[in-house]
Amino acid sequence: MLKTDCTNTPSLAAAVGAQLRRSVVYMVLLCTAIALFLTVLVGGGLLSHLIYSFAIGLCCWLLTNGLRLLGNELIHRWRAKRHLPPIANGHPIGWKGTLPLLLLGMLLGPSMGLTIGDWLTGERSTSLLQWNSSTVRVTLALTVLASIVSLFVLTLLEHLAVAKANVELAQRQAAENQLKLLESQLEPHMLFNTLANLRVLIGTDPQRAQAMLDKLISFLRGTLGASRTSAHPLGTEFERVADYLALMAMRMGARLQVELVLPAELRGAAMPPLLLQPLVENSIRHGLEPKVAGGRIEVHARRDGPQLVLTVRDTGVGLHNAHNTQGTNFGLDHVRSRLATLHGTAASLSLQDAGDAEGGTVACITLPYVES
Repeated sequence: MLKTDCTNTPSLAAAVGAQLRRSVVYMVLLCTAIALFLTVLVGGGLLSHLIYSFAIGLCCWLLTNGLRLLGNELIHRWRAKRHLPPIANGHPIGWKGTLPLLLLGMLLGPSMGLTIGDWLTGERSTSLLQWNSSTVRVTLALTVLASIVSLFVLTLLEHLAVAKANVELAQRQAAENQLKLLESQLEPHMLFNTLANLRVLIGTDPQRAQAMLDKLISFLRGTLGASRTSAHPLGTEFERVADYLALMAMRMGARLQVELVLPAELRGAAMPPLLLQPLVENSIRHGLEPKVAGGRIEVHARRDGPQLVLTVRDTGVGLHNAHNTQGTNFGLDHVRSRLATLHGTAASLSLQDAGDAEGGTVACITLPYVES
């Protein structure tokens, strides 16, 4: 599960970076529109108006949103040091705290922007104290209007981003809870099937049943430990599969042949635990056991670009002759649900007939390749 506490607050650089990403396009469009408007209204060169428009706009933004971001970050850090819970919406300085900053930006931003513009262009602007100048009145009116609109729009975008992040967090937590539920349902399912096999063997061969019980204890020790983690190396997954197949070999004897192929470079790949288990179990129960002569089960792993491909193939009776029991669908449904919960459409499970002379079934899992 994701852990959250009062120290899990965004840094100043991250907050400013996120704000810039949301506002840069808006500010460019707004300042460009103001420059075009002034060019049409009062004349003059477009380049000069662009320089002054961007200079004033940037100064107003720094005095309003820049100081607000700084204040938010300082409050976050102050609350974190005192182990206080974070502000629910992530922005301690609300509208009441923003209004003084807005006034500050409207009062100082135009003067600072004009000074910067004069320095960049080498021109000398009309003083903002000359109220009888139409240029001054238009500049101040546009500054006030643009500051109010910009603050409203950028604050709205900021709150929408927070709301989106909260929704994504809730979705991740719900998906993880669903995954834990699926795993908790899958564990007893595997255990009950194994115990049912052991019960049959007790009546026919008590000595082999004793040896199988010892194997079962060893298998459960490793399997239940793996099921308590969200991911483990592919090498560990193959070890659990090998344990299970060794357990089944004690019951089926020579009727079961096993082939496990795991390239050394893939042993460290991360994957959900016990993902192969239901597929191997289905291959034995519904593919090999109904076949008098038994057969072979092959578990292979390979990498296909950014994808990890896992295949479980048996030489059993095949899909069309397999027993359509509830257990088959149960295991496959759990694998598909776990893949969808963890990786969405980036992972899949397919099941089809082998399509060769040996017959049987091939189950194929494809999921993103990630190093553990």
